[in-house]
Amino acid sequence: MYTYEELKHFVCACNRCSLCKTRNHPVMGKGNLHSSILFIAEAPGQTEDQNGIPFTGRSGQIFDQLLTEADMSREEIYLTNVVKCHPPRNRDPLPEEQEACIPYLKYETLLLRPKIIVCLGRIAAQRIIRPNFRITREHGTFVTRKNVSLTAVYHPSAILRDPTKFAETVRDFQAIKKKLQNTGPM
Repeated sequence: MYTYEELKHFVCACNRCSLCKTRNHPVMGKGNLHSSILFIAEAPGQTEDQNGIPFTGRSGQIFDQLLTEADMSREEIYLTNVVKCHPPRNRDPLPEEQEACIPYLKYETLLLRPKIIVCLGRIAAQRIIRPNFRITREHGTFVTRKNVSLTAVYHPSAILRDPTKFAETVRDFQAIKKKLQNTGPM
């Protein structure tokens, strides 16, 4: 089994899809490697591509607010993306780009062994939970697979576009925290 550092090395050297030609930095997941909760977004944004750290742009500020509202912090969680490189013009990652990166995500998940996986947005939810997942109808609901609770919430960038989604996403984050407390220590 590879270590986190070895996996990070593989991600940094990856050329499995064409995104390697346009990226500045691949963005490996970051956070507490012993956390019981794993947050998965779709792909790094432009700011993340510049600095190689997940959720450091405006969406990251919203994400941090959501964590704070649920009495969580980045030090307690692990945060990653389905795709490790920034798609040009912030487009959705293509299916072949997702396929190229999914082994890295699977390995991150294997290393962490989370009790809860939270998909941030539609793309991650459709990749991780179910291809026909409807974020507007199903956000905040939990399904269990292989003793892991899975849920999805609005992506922070969706909240930037529609601030009315903030309050319901706060409620979803608070429900996630409660679920986490009922599953044992973080």
